[in-house]
Amino acid sequence: MGRWRYIAQRTTTQDFLDWDVPFVADSVPRRELNGPGAMTGTINPEYMRLMARPDGLPVITEWATTLYAEYAGLIRWGGLVTKVSYQGQAMRLECAGFSAYPAGQPYFGSTIQSGIKIPQKYAYEGRDKNHDGYIDGSKPKRKMPPRPKDKVSRRWDSYEVVRHIWNHLQGYKDGNLGLVVDKHQSGHLLGASNGEDPWTLQWWDTPDCGAVITDVMNLAKADYRERHVWDGSSREKILHYLDLGTRRLGRARTELRFALGENIIELATPGGQGDFFANQVYVLGKGTGSKAARARVAVSDKRLRRARVITRKSTSNIKTLTSYGKTERAKHSAQLTIPSIAVRHHPNAPLGSWLVGDRILVQVDVPWVGELAIWHRVTAEEVDPEAGVAVLNLTRADYYG
Repeated sequence: MGRWRYIAQRTTTQDFLDWDVPFVADSVPRRELNGPGAMTGTINPEYMRLMARPDGLPVITEWATTLYAEYAGLIRWGGLVTKVSYQGQAMRLECAGFSAYPAGQPYFGSTIQSGIKIPQKYAYEGRDKNHDGYIDGSKPKRKMPPRPKDKVSRRWDSYEVVRHIWNHLQGYKDGNLGLVVDKHQSGHLLGASNGEDPWTLQWWDTPDCGAVITDVMNLAKADYRERHVWDGSSREKILHYLDLGTRRLGRARTELRFALGENIIELATPGGQGDFFANQVYVLGKGTGSKAARARVAVSDKRLRRARVITRKSTSNIKTLTSYGKTERAKHSAQLTIPSIAVRHHPNAPLGSWLVGDRILVQVDVPWVGELAIWHRVTAEEVDPEAGVAVLNLTRADYYG
């Protein structure tokens, strides 16, 4: 039987500060899909190892300490200490994963113009003042040559922008987390191919780095998840990765079985959407007032019309706005959902055999409904290897199209 060990590291230098911090977690760390996850807890009472280090900072310092949770030799979670407070003799810590870092950070990098129209010079500009289609003063009369087609600037892939933002942030002094972002492409190019709906990133627009990442990931219908692992058996360095994938990041785990009475020991009450339900979605895009781009997605389902409005000001492309609307409408459908389950370690699905983002078939018996088998996505997890139990937060897999 292993035990939880908490390891402290100086964030800016990645020097290890303490290999066994006396941290008492409120619960097991939470890992999330498309989110930083969290870990909270206390250190009580004060201990001398936490006093100032040679760099002048205490071991535990906001935005200067990284805390890892290790169990049975595996890094189960890693994140930044974002808040320190005191309750009597206890030091209280709040930690968030590395992907929380871009949120609220200003962008001051180079300008990106993706899919912007580039007008080409027309040598005969202004040489048909009477608009008869001929070159003024030409003898014999010659027709005006056709205008050269406008060119369109290179279109950036959504993942290129994610990597660009992280490179920008980690390029600053004291900004490098050592996070490695996936190198592949999403296949979604920003801006329209005809140059009519360019996507731009300009520092004078005061963009928020975290919001930009969220925007381009949504446009690509993509997911991310972060992970932290030891670098080999020497355990002298911890590596950090940000995995990127399409909306199907993860895979269908047909070889695993999740069934009530076998390995599901508890489930949140299944239900519909209640006030969250909507069968029509209006998406407002780029533009102001009556000139704002707008798309509507509706379904006739024999229910009373309920509408919801969302904004996506980054684009005026109707196809893109409609795609946003379809995804949003699916989230607000009336389909029965199982919000979360608690599962025990079992040969059907041993703890750690799935990943956040995977799709699992949940088989339960619900009063008034009967036996159900519904594919859900694992959107967050809290795994407690000591107790042999994991709590999985779920979303219906068909919400993602």
